[in-house]
Amino acid sequence: MLIAPDIEMRRATVDDAQALADAQVRNIDHLRSTEPHRDPEFYTAEGQVPRIAGEGSATWVLVDRSAGGIVVGRLTLSGIVMGPLCSTSLGYWIDGAYTGRGLTTAAVEEIIRICRDELGLHRVEAGTLTDNLASQRVLAKCGFERFGLSPKYLHINGDWRDHIRFERLLHGNPPPSVPK
Repeated sequence: MLIAPDIEMRRATVDDAQALADAQVRNIDHLRSTEPHRDPEFYTAEGQVPRIAGEGSATWVLVDRSAGGIVVGRLTLSGIVMGPLCSTSLGYWIDGAYTGRGLTTAAVEEIIRICRDELGLHRVEAGTLTDNLASQRVLAKCGFERFGLSPKYLHINGDWRDHIRFERLLHGNPPPSVPK
């Protein structure tokens, strides 16, 4: 799916492991202030495979077709739960060289469509650092509403950091296994 000229969003496969590792290495400095500390293995293809193929999660990549197919962003749905909850948590990042172009907003809008129309989810939640205003703007543009604060939620850059929590309700339909 093209989300912008030459920028494709697609489900990641294990064949993307090296390209994802390369993108993570390329963006170490850009992501340092918003991501947890990572072991060296994380920055290898072998370290990416379990994150791509993890149970209860799903990963999409943003690929710049005009730049030789490099990965320039990642979206991850984790903790996908069906049944009466039908919910997931969303995480995402964009390559530092691609910020400010609306790509993250377009990608989050597409992942919301996938969650609703293809996965049948009812709710998506996301969290941002309290000072990550750019990510908060993306979530607001995509219809997320703030619902709380999680103190000392994630260890980032040597400290436990507070996160603002957001959610988006996708529909009011009953879960697929419940009669209407």
